[in-house]
Amino acid sequence: MKRAARAHLRLGALEHNLGRVRQAAPGRCVMAVIKAEAYGHGLLRVADVLAPLADGFAVSCMDEAEALRGAGFRLPLLVMQGFRNDRELRQAAREDISVVVHDESQLRLLETTPLSSPLQVWLKLDTGMGRLGFPAMRAAALHGGLQRCAQVMQPPVWMTHLACADEPERAENAAQLDRFEAATQGLPGPRSLANSASILALPRSHGDWVRPGIMLYGASPLADRDPARHGLEPVMHLQAPLVAIQDRALGDTVGYGATFQCPRPTRVGVVAIGYADGYPRHVPNGTPVLVGARRAPLIGRVSMDMITVDLTDHPQAAVGDPVTLWGEGLPVDEIAAAAETISYDLLCAVADRVQVTTQP
Repeated sequence: MKRAARAHLRLGALEHNLGRVRQAAPGRCVMAVIKAEAYGHGLLRVADVLAPLADGFAVSCMDEAEALRGAGFRLPLLVMQGFRNDRELRQAAREDISVVVHDESQLRLLETTPLSSPLQVWLKLDTGMGRLGFPAMRAAALHGGLQRCAQVMQPPVWMTHLACADEPERAENAAQLDRFEAATQGLPGPRSLANSASILALPRSHGDWVRPGIMLYGASPLADRDPARHGLEPVMHLQAPLVAIQDRALGDTVGYGATFQCPRPTRVGVVAIGYADGYPRHVPNGTPVLVGARRAPLIGRVSMDMITVDLTDHPQAAVGDPVTLWGEGLPVDEIAAAAETISYDLLCAVADRVQVTTQP
C-alpha cells in the first residue's frame, strides 16, 4: 500500500548529471553505477534513461546484473563484488557480464570452472582502502597468472578504490595513486580509479574508465555538501502533504518526549511522512523543510508516520499543501548533515510505501 508521501523523480536531471561527468572527465568511458536500486531511484527506471548515454553499468551483485540482462539491456555490465561461486561465474560468462576479481577464492574458481566463453575481468588492487582487493605489490604476478588462464579475456582492466576522495586535499589520495601507478607500470590493460568525488576533484585519477555514482543522482560526493557548486541537479524531490494545522500556546510541548517547547504561540503543521517512509528519525529540531518556496523548521521528534513543523511564519499554509523534505531548493546533503549521515543513506532508505512519480 502507498502513502501520501511521494518521491518525484526528474529524469532529465540524470541526463544532465551524466553530462557533467563527461565535462569533468572528457574522453573517458563512463561506467554508471546503478547498484542498490540506483541509489533508491529504481534500477530499471534509471537504466532506461542512462542506457543511451553511458558506456556501461556497474552493479553490486549478480542478481542486479541478471535483472538488467533480463530487461533487455545489452551494454557492458560490471559486477563490483564479482562472483561468489561457480554458478555465478558460469552465469557471468553466459550473459557476457564483466566481473571484479578481488580475492584468491575467485582466482581458483577462474582456473577450475569450465566456461562457455572467455570472461572480462576487472582486477582490483587494494592501494589503501583496506576492504576488497589484492595487495598492489602483487599486480605483476597476478597479471602473469591471468595470462595463463584461457578463460579470461586479455588484457584485464586494472582498478582500485580511493578511500578519501571526498576530501581531495588529503595526502592519502596521492599516496594511493602513487601505489597504483607503481604497481601497474608497464602492465597492459585499461585503468579505472575514479568515483564521483575524484571525477570532480582529482583529474589524475581519471584513467580510462570512470565510475560515477552519487553525482548521477544530484547529490554532492565531496565533503563540502554543495551539489549546485558542481553543477549537479537533484533527481529526487521528496514531498508529503500537510494533514493538520493546530495552534499551540506559549510553553506547550510537541511530540514524543516533549523535546520541543513552544517559545511563543505557535502554529504547528503536521506532515504525512515519518521514519517508516525513510525520513531520518534522528534529525534535530530546526531541520528545514520547504513550505512553498520558503523554509520552515521541524519541531519535535520524527514519528513513524508524521513530522511536525513550525508554520507560525507561514500564515498562508493550508491543509493539503505539499511540503518538500529534500529536492530543489533543499539539497538532500543538507538534511543528511543534520542527521549526521550522508546523502547516500537517505536516498537509499526511501521506503517502498512512498509513491514514485516521474517526469522527463
